[in-house]
Amino acid sequence: MIPSVLPTYARAPLNFVKGEGSWLIEADGRRFLDLGSGIAVNVLGHAHPDLVEALTSQANNLWHVSNLYEIPQQQALADKLVDKSFADTVFFTNSGTEACELAVKMARKYWYDKGQKNRVEIITYEGSFHGRSSAGIAAAGSEKMTKGFGPLLPGFVHLPWGDIEATNAAITENTAAVLVEPVQGEGGIRPMPDADMKALREICDEAGILLILDEVQCGVGRTGRLFAHEWAGITPDIMMVAKGIGGGFPLGAVLATEEAASGMTAGTHGSTYGGNPLGCAVGNAVMTHVADDEFLAGVNARAGLLRQKLESLVASHPDVFEEVRGTGLMLGLRCKASVPCGDVVKAGYDAQVITVPAADNVVRLLPALNLTEEDIAEALTRLETAAVSLQKQPA
Repeated sequence: MIPSVLPTYARAPLNFVKGEGSWLIEADGRRFLDLGSGIAVNVLGHAHPDLVEALTSQANNLWHVSNLYEIPQQQALADKLVDKSFADTVFFTNSGTEACELAVKMARKYWYDKGQKNRVEIITYEGSFHGRSSAGIAAAGSEKMTKGFGPLLPGFVHLPWGDIEATNAAITENTAAVLVEPVQGEGGIRPMPDADMKALREICDEAGILLILDEVQCGVGRTGRLFAHEWAGITPDIMMVAKGIGGGFPLGAVLATEEAASGMTAGTHGSTYGGNPLGCAVGNAVMTHVADDEFLAGVNARAGLLRQKLESLVASHPDVFEEVRGTGLMLGLRCKASVPCGDVVKAGYDAQVITVPAADNVVRLLPALNLTEEDIAEALTRLETAAVSLQKQPA
């Protein structure tokens, strides 16, 4: 008999009932160190007092009115994002998946309004993840994402990850945009080198096409800059944001230049819940912290310390781990071929530390951006325990 909750998740047998900072408390009282942050969502940890205050204060006044009316909290958050980014305008969604849908529509509508209705193709890359909507899975193109869900939305060209020459060669009179994650998350914590990011921007400029960045997982302070593309010194035309922007409350956004968004006029897109007072109240509180230069400097300092300790962990357990990869507090432990990453995640549960599996046999570490040095020390103790439990015994 099918369960009342559709069984599309392979859930761990854990039931968390409370969160405090970087810690989760199980129903049986056990305390787990959370290095997953709800898959890069809880950027300020669990139950941060400023986020609790923002949410409860707004909840006591007004939850929802729809986008038929002005929403002051939404306007304030849009102004903050425009002030702190390349963007001229923002559309709010409830998730990264919804942000992907709009980014695709925006790029195609841009060319339609310019009289180039043939420009509908969007170049994407192997290993990408852009959500699980029809557009998102078609953009990713992997069999794992698409099998059984055809016919797929057409108009996506899939290329090998990081192949700049192939990108240049793939552009035709039908190309509308290039869509890429500056750091692949689900794909195995694979950062695109700054030089390649610069090259993509140059290719798009030379061809006169749009550059769309998916910063749903790598944005909002995760890499030590407010947005990951800042490290390469470039800007996109359209950018997808979600996860961290709501600090745990469902919230996403599409940021765009005035030019790229020029086709999106009244009636071309909408959302009943997107940008509601509750979500935007929390988003404003998140931005107050994460967009602060001193906070971001702290992220970089903590990231350096965590990476140093992870490198030591890898060196100590060569039968379990191959390397540390990633940037900022978006890090991955690539496991040996003989050690499935899922086994490491499960061993972590026994050691009461939460991590997240990814492709390429990688364990993702996506902690709260404000975790403490004590949290980092405890993380390594517990990861060490997990690794020891998987260590091959000498013959």
